[in-house]
Amino acid sequence: MMYQGDKMGKKPENIKIEIGEGFPVEKALRKFKRLCDSYGIVKEYRKREAYQKPSVKMKEKLEAAEKRRKKNNSKNSRYSKKI
Repeated sequence: MMYQGDKMGKKPENIKIEIGEGFPVEKALRKFKRLCDSYGIVKEYRKREAYQKPSVKMKEKLEAAEKRRKKNNSKNSRYSKKI
């Protein structure tokens, strides 16, 4: 299993999987999908699929942060009451 890309920690431009004779196709596909997930290729594709204005991106980012904050506060308050 190899990937072609820069050795400086950047994302690879091409993912290449070398498999031997008699290697199951299903396993090769799973390995390829796992590599794509680990390098964030699908996530990047979905992000670039449609343009978002910077103001919309910032608004979504702030809403996600608020949601995380509320979730963490509710978890913390739940455990502090039991003690």
